[in-house]
Amino acid sequence: MQILEDRMAPTPKLPIVYVRGYAGDTAGIDKVVTDPFYGFNQGSTHVRIGPDDAPCFYEFESPLLRLHLDEGYRILVDGGQELYLAGHDSIPPDSVWIHRFYDASATTWGGHPRAFRLETAAEDLLRLIDMIRAKSGAERVHLVAHSMGGLVCRCLIQKILPDLGRDPADCVGRLFTYGTPHGGIAFDVGFGVLERLRDVTGIDGADIFGRERMYEYLTPKARTDPDGPPPRWDARAMPDEGTFHAPDRVFCLIGTDPTDYDVAYGLSAATVGPRSDGLVQIGNAYVPDTHQAYVHRSHSGRYGLVNSEEGYQNMRRFLFGDCRAEAALVGVRLPQRPDTVWQAEVRLSVRGLQIVTHERTSAHWCPLQLPDGGPDDGATVPLAETFLCSSLRPDDTGTMRYALHLRILSLRRRDGLLSFADHLEQTADFDDILVIDVRPDPAAPIPAVSACWNSAITGPISAYRPDSHALRDDDLVPGSWAGHVPLPATAAPILGEDARIRLTVTPWG
Repeated sequence: MQILEDRMAPTPKLPIVYVRGYAGDTAGIDKVVTDPFYGFNQGSTHVRIGPDDAPCFYEFESPLLRLHLDEGYRILVDGGQELYLAGHDSIPPDSVWIHRFYDASATTWGGHPRAFRLETAAEDLLRLIDMIRAKSGAERVHLVAHSMGGLVCRCLIQKILPDLGRDPADCVGRLFTYGTPHGGIAFDVGFGVLERLRDVTGIDGADIFGRERMYEYLTPKARTDPDGPPPRWDARAMPDEGTFHAPDRVFCLIGTDPTDYDVAYGLSAATVGPRSDGLVQIGNAYVPDTHQAYVHRSHSGRYGLVNSEEGYQNMRRFLFGDCRAEAALVGVRLPQRPDTVWQAEVRLSVRGLQIVTHERTSAHWCPLQLPDGGPDDGATVPLAETFLCSSLRPDDTGTMRYALHLRILSLRRRDGLLSFADHLEQTADFDDILVIDVRPDPAAPIPAVSACWNSAITGPISAYRPDSHALRDDDLVPGSWAGHVPLPATAAPILGEDARIRLTVTPWG
């Protein structure tokens, strides 16, 4: 049997192609084409931390520079990346490329600008990918996209390649999206009038975020209904195309900070609503059943998603990690109180990082709603997942460590309204941190996993070292591990006697 350590060995790196987001009208297009890397080279110096979201100084160099510094990726330019490709018969696979699809629509070069069309941008992306694959020898490329760029990538995967009879999995390894409106862009005001006006007028090409246009560029010809999208059609869904299975290959980073998105002097954030990154509503920012992380960043700007440590660390681990770790709350049986709503808040941190890689809280409008499992079988609530890198383990520990901060809160309702008579603000019914250590074992087919609640740890977490006792593996699948961690006794009256945390560790890459 192949052991986990072998399965976690580094795999050859693939070229990365970055696809930027929507630029707007001609003036916006003319502005973005002046940037040689279409924004992938932008960093930041601001971060919000603490319960009051206070701004602090934190310098993030940019995803482009960090890929070069951390992973050794080459940035190849010789008067232009297309010129470099044209002048070289071979290129290294560990290289970053920018899909400059807006250049043809800019007026600053002279000549006759081409009207932007999303399908054309996807076709041009395929030509770039084929050239990179041919000259690098790489089987496929990774796609990294911001906002509308994710829709360009999905058009390639779901329409352009299938229409050509090609399997998307032969071209695309993984797709990572920052704040992509997978379900379109909707507004919290206007009762749908603003969306209809946008889609009818097509102002500045913004109808690409509406249901009708999305159906056109996300549906292959063989499955297109001439009458338009069926009533139950979901723009967020990515059906399997060939052997490209989205739940295995797609990661969606979701922003939860609308207040720092200052486009149009904050008007965008006000119309889209609080459950958003300022432009894309949380419910529209992901493909169902794919890998996801929520971070308190805005769509763009000084607190943006792309120019953030949170975004970069999720991208880096998704593309280059060798271990996938998941946590779920299972066996939940909530107290039978018809007047009570139960929610969970989750934060996930990885040792060595100065940021939270995943955060779902009520303050950010995205807590987990806890279902009642009923008297017979408890409910299962997925809490979080992350990707770990064995090469980044501290030498003195040998383990990959992450922490899951879990809070359970209750809200009382009376006559359909929330009641605050016995409410204690920012006080949870349950609050603890599960510290998980994953140690690849060269002598075993599965890793050794240990976990301990912070309430049972004496002293600081940084000084804690797990003992030799590892959790039992309850998974019968070779090469993967799954086990259960009992909750502290204080959680039993809330979540039930059988509630526990299920941890799963599988090879990645």
